Amino acid sequence: MRVIASSIRKGNIIEQDGKLYVVVSAENIHPGKGTPVSQIEMRRISDGVKISERYKTTDQVEKATVEERNFTYLYEDGDGFHFMNPDTYDQVQVSRDIVGDASAYLQENMTVKLSLHEMNPISIALPQRATLEVVDTEPVTKGQTASSSYKPAVLSNGVRTAVPPHITVGTRIVVMTEDGSYVERAKD
Repeated sequence: MRVIASSIRKGNIIEQDGKLYVVVSAENIHPGKGTPVSQIEMRRISDGVKISERYKTTDQVEKATVEERNFTYLYEDGDGFHFMNPDTYDQVQVSRDIVGDASAYLQENMTVKLSLHEMNPISIALPQRATLEVVDTEPVTKGQTASSSYKPAVLSNGVRTAVPPHITVGTRIVVMTEDGSYVERAKD
């Protein structure tokens, strides 16, 4: 499907020279003089090579037909990550290259959105938030106020983040899966 370059957004899949690319960032630049352009950074899905392209905002770009479906995360093994379609019970294997940093937040039975091109998984989108347990953090210092700075903590998935002073080891917290930042204490 051909679309104008200015409509391309992060996460879109573009087909160029017979290869598929996932858009890492897309920015429309409107200089004071001259033609507006779309600066698009993308990663080739087959081998992970990043490229940057600049198009006139009115140029036509081939957007790949991608099907998005919800899948349930099952497990990880030496071959990659395994997911199941909850409607058909079909299982699909996704490579480590595609999952990338998101692997730290995958939890058993978590529902994720997989993008499929011709039934092959090409990208993954996690829920915005995940609940994890704090496994290591500094003890509260007497006299510290709640409004003071955050302290470092390590979560059960190995990710380092910053938490408010009142959070202790063993506390379950909600974090953003995009960057691991603290949201709130989990309401169990």
